[in-house]
Amino acid sequence: QVQLVESGGGLVQAGGSLRLSCAASGSISSIGPMAWYHQAPGKQRELVAGITSKGDTHYIDRVKGRFTISRDSDKSATYLQMNDLKPEDTGIYYCNVHEYRDLSIVYWGQGTQVTVSP
Repeated sequence: QVQLVESGGGLVQAGGSLRLSCAASGSISSIGPMAWYHQAPGKQRELVAGITSKGDTHYIDRVKGRFTISRDSDKSATYLQMNDLKPEDTGIYYCNVHEYRDLSIVYWGQGTQVTVSP
């Protein structure tokens, strides 16, 4: 079992920055890919950034060049640096990890709220 706790959300003006953190505990040696999801008000949750065990990253188009995902080498945490924030980035951000032995096993954090004012 893996437990995930996100932090770092808050209220920021458009153009500002936030750094989200996701601390993992429990069986962290089993962690494979890690990712951040965004759920805007009234919309479905969507993947915004992911990072593999090897450190390869991928992003959805609308955050490319603005967001950067990273992870600690010991798999104990992942981070999402968000720059040049826009009002459409508002929502709840969730941390997500998969077990590397069985990618169908997924863990989620409780989410952290990000609000970007115009």
